[in-house]
Amino acid sequence: MRYAPPRVTRQVNPIPTLLDAKLHIAGSEILWREVIGNGFGLASAIGGMRRRVWAWPVGIAGNALLFTVFVGGVFHTPQHLNMAGQAGRQLMFVAVSVYGWWSWHRHAARETGLEHRGVDPRWAGGRERVALVAAMLAGTAVFAQLFAWLDSYGPWAEAWIFTGSVLATYGMARGLAEFWLIWIAVDLVGIPLLVRAGYYPSAALYLVYAGFVAWGFLVWRRGIRPAAEVSRPRAQATAN
Repeated sequence: MRYAPPRVTRQVNPIPTLLDAKLHIAGSEILWREVIGNGFGLASAIGGMRRRVWAWPVGIAGNALLFTVFVGGVFHTPQHLNMAGQAGRQLMFVAVSVYGWWSWHRHAARETGLEHRGVDPRWAGGRERVALVAAMLAGTAVFAQLFAWLDSYGPWAEAWIFTGSVLATYGMARGLAEFWLIWIAVDLVGIPLLVRAGYYPSAALYLVYAGFVAWGFLVWRRGIRPAAEVSRPRAQATAN
């Protein structure tokens, strides 16, 4: 009777398999994590339009996936392009989203008469608008030099997108209705950039955002209340 050595079962790490899963469309390879990450982004945008606190953690999950997509040379994506602006934008989203998550959660915990929504939308003041425009121009100029030094694809376009994304996300956290308009400016530059770079799911999402952002702006515009109405629930809560 011959002795049969025990069979060694080779354990397969599922993480690389999940990271490398691809969708094949018309001869092109698209990473599933790019599709899923953008799906999280769209869900977060819908939650943001409705002023729901859960929009922030959902967005963070999408940012983590998309970061691995845009650092193509490191994670070996089909595009093999390092888009430092897009990758850095995902890290920025996470940082600002933590602040937004905390701010909206704190606001929703108070009795506001708005179904515990995360923020009261308002228009930016005159000084705030000037500051936003100045920050957009200065930030674009500074980050364009940084992204060019990092040999990023389309440094000026990426700088515009990165700076606008920072300001729009901060404006959303603060409840400024103008943040939707900043997103439109970002989308107008982002769509052609992503198409040229071959990030088609992200470009398609930007196109969807363009219409969605206009809708979101109208929703927030209707939700802006006069200052007297905003202060009344707070005064009542203080009295109680």
